[in-house]
Amino acid sequence: MSDLTANPFAGDQSAVRRRETAVRWLLRGSTLLIVAVTISIVAHIFIKGAPITFRSEFPFVNVKFLTELPGTLHVIVDKQGRAFETDVNGADVIKKQLGDNFREEKTISYSGGGILGPIVGTALLVIVSVAVALFLGVASAVYLSEYASKGRRVELIRLAILNLAGVPSVVFGLFGLGAFVLTAPVLTDAPHERTLLAIPLGFTTLSFQGWDTCVLSGGFTLAFVILPVIITASEQCLQAVPQGFRETSMALGATRWQTIWRAVLPFATPGILTSSILGIARAAGETAPIMFTAALAFKDKLPWQKDVTPLPADAGWFANWEQAVERFLGIFTESVQALPYHIYTLAARIPHNEYSERAQYGSVFVFLLLVAGLAAASIWLRRRLRGKYKW
Repeated sequence: MSDLTANPFAGDQSAVRRRETAVRWLLRGSTLLIVAVTISIVAHIFIKGAPITFRSEFPFVNVKFLTELPGTLHVIVDKQGRAFETDVNGADVIKKQLGDNFREEKTISYSGGGILGPIVGTALLVIVSVAVALFLGVASAVYLSEYASKGRRVELIRLAILNLAGVPSVVFGLFGLGAFVLTAPVLTDAPHERTLLAIPLGFTTLSFQGWDTCVLSGGFTLAFVILPVIITASEQCLQAVPQGFRETSMALGATRWQTIWRAVLPFATPGILTSSILGIARAAGETAPIMFTAALAFKDKLPWQKDVTPLPADAGWFANWEQAVERFLGIFTESVQALPYHIYTLAARIPHNEYSERAQYGSVFVFLLLVAGLAAASIWLRRRLRGKYKW
């Protein structure tokens, strides 16, 4: 009876099931391998870096490591083999106290102090790059999704955007060096001798002499690094909004821009924020672009600690306000340290020892926490907006 009811076209079902099981386990094994490698990397960084950042006693955080600028570590060793770690100011004091008991002194660059400078520099670069990339990326996505007519020209633009995503980061660094560091326009009364073009405006001169190495140059360069991801993801989010929203809005008399602003963008915003998460992670982790455009290995001041000529005692409120604005804008025209470049300097330019290794893993651990914190904030904001806008 079973032979009469069997499907003559089914073939060998046992062989099909074996192949299906093999493929399923292959895919499962690949996923588990990726998860295991990720967990092992994070665990290694946590084991090595957490003791540098956290303490067992109150306040449970290494405040010095997070609130001081990087410096040279001086290690004083006495004849009994005891090591004393200090900075350049304390080295002479300890050697004087040891007297004849002093044996040797070691200096390890960038391994003393803390990493406040690189943290601040990384945050400034990420803020500038994400702000610029979100504005340009969303604007481009809106044009491609809502305004551009379908055709070969638009497809070529999309292909160029996808190709831009595959350009090596060092090429973006060279692009930023030429476009922003050496060529970007500035308003000045005294054009630099290297200026490519100076256009008199009467009250000042528009000089194409570049912004030099600073936060603006690095932020704009990083913006172009993450721009393809944001454009592609934003366009897909806009296209996912039902066409009925647009038709209903325009049927009620709204213009195309009012429709986009009121009926399309709010519902696409959660997905656009998802793309910004990827942008934040990549912008914060790039090393090559900022090497050419913004980062320094060492800087003894924070960006807002730039020297400013003090005002007279009788200066008015307008003069004080003008100086405050100048000081604020000066933050973005200063070179900064950045965590990726700081980690690269510790790993590649400093002889490997227990002190430089400690600084490396502490910096990497804080860097991981910083990126995770920025991503978590974006995810929280995305979920909140997603709960607000539903269809």
